Amino acid sequence: MDAAGWRRVLGLVGLGVRGRLAVVGVDRVREAAGKGTLRLAIVAGDASPNSLAKVVPLLKAKGVPLVEGIGAAELGGVTGRDATTVVGIVDAQLAKGIRGVVDAASA
Repeated sequence: MDAAGWRRVLGLVGLGVRGRLAVVGVDRVREAAGKGTLRLAIVAGDASPNSLAKVVPLLKAKGVPLVEGIGAAELGGVTGRDATTVVGIVDAQLAKGIRGVVDAASA
């Protein structure tokens, strides 16, 4: 995906975080996935293998779609942190919007 596509995704993620339509961090994402409320996960491409091992297998087991490739610093920037490994989207419409941007950029 190009830089413009990532900016659109990050903008939507930022709106989701501010609107409480998203959860931030490995523990919160694991909790939402366990409850079955997670609709989409955005995973930092440069996250530590230890952090990825804690969350990615669970997301795949639960069938949660993943968007990978953005940096942890950029993802953290829209969530109010220095760096973030994963952000989970719990709102179906927001998840659909982000998937639309990702799919359009991939086509």
